[in-house]
Amino acid sequence: MERKVIHSDRLGEDMIRIHHDSGLTMLLCPMQGFSTAYAAFTANVGSVDTAFKTQYDDDFVEVPEGIAHFLEHKMFEKPEGDAFALYAKTGASANAYTSFDKTCYLFACTDQFEESLKILLDVARRPYFTKESVAKEQGIIGQEIQMYDDSADWRVLFNLLGALYHNHPVRIDIAGTVESIAQIDHELLYRCHRTFYNLNNMVLCVAGNFTEEMVLRAVDQVIKPDEKPIEVTHKITEEPAGICKPLVEQKLVVATPLFNLGYKGVSTGPAGNMKNQILDEILCEIVAGEASPLYRKMYDEGIINVTFGTEVMAGRDYMCTIFSGESREPERVAAEIRAEVERLGREGLDREFFELCRRATYGRYIGMYSRIESVAGLMSAAYFAGVEDIYSILDFVADVTLEQMQQRLKIALDNDKSALSIIRPQETGDEA
Repeated sequence: MERKVIHSDRLGEDMIRIHHDSGLTMLLCPMQGFSTAYAAFTANVGSVDTAFKTQYDDDFVEVPEGIAHFLEHKMFEKPEGDAFALYAKTGASANAYTSFDKTCYLFACTDQFEESLKILLDVARRPYFTKESVAKEQGIIGQEIQMYDDSADWRVLFNLLGALYHNHPVRIDIAGTVESIAQIDHELLYRCHRTFYNLNNMVLCVAGNFTEEMVLRAVDQVIKPDEKPIEVTHKITEEPAGICKPLVEQKLVVATPLFNLGYKGVSTGPAGNMKNQILDEILCEIVAGEASPLYRKMYDEGIINVTFGTEVMAGRDYMCTIFSGESREPERVAAEIRAEVERLGREGLDREFFELCRRATYGRYIGMYSRIESVAGLMSAAYFAGVEDIYSILDFVADVTLEQMQQRLKIALDNDKSALSIIRPQETGDEA
């Protein structure tokens, strides 16, 4: 077992990195003064992983869209019953989620930490699939897919991703389609579990009120070093630099039109994308953050409201920046943002306002290091991005320069690579 302590002079805190004999990496951050512990067990697989190969495969294996999400749903089912019932006995609050490139199982608790951690490890490590249970789950997830098809917030986002991306699977709903999940069977689930849930492709992150000894005891009891390491190669989809279409519209049951204005970014790999995400978050504040002149102008003119916000989506091999909200004039909002991007590119960023936005972003990241769920999330994201030291993220924010931001503006916010997605209210007589 290898153990390393990573120290932050800036925060005066330590993170412990342990490489267990089983192949599992553990990132531990005991935090004094907290009554709660938070644990996240994450696999490096998500909805974009529709094709993969290992060192034992001659060629890439194609799998149905939505299989990572389907697998996550099925992992809580065991021969002895539902794993949530076990968490109920320890008092832990448990959950799981599948994102574009990660699958995470998690819990938070105030006591019985070791017992809850054993449940967490067992949930993700001990699969149990049958033909009957898979067929039942296909019906359940099929209903979930149909529900999201009617969700305006969900559709405005995925319509945008479909407009930005030609081929990349980030454009596909995380749950897949009713047709794609119908192709999933128990044997395929077992194969995906063996591949992606191999300990060398997972990380255990724990933050808050616990001790290192508690984690090691639980891991030694549940995890056995008896499986061969599997090296997964994720298939890279060829994606043109330009967007697919500039505008996509849909009608759903909403009171006010929803919009997403997105900018297609340039991926520079997991580590580069993680750093560029920070730069783009600062850019969003400069362009249309609540303290920006453009935000005040649009708000005073009544074309945006308090729902307006920004988001930077960055993953293994994709990234984009999104401005979103409600507006009765979504095209006008998009035009205002594009005009401001063009002006800033032409005239340059204001040094004083840049520093204000950088400090605000720095303060937000400082706040993340004081929340156990955020610390665990940062450790997990940094690990899969190949960034060993989560504290270096804070140092990076502190050292961002105006010149960096000026260069980043040209790359991240290119109006020629932007698209607008709008969900409009259905009118009387419109079909759903």
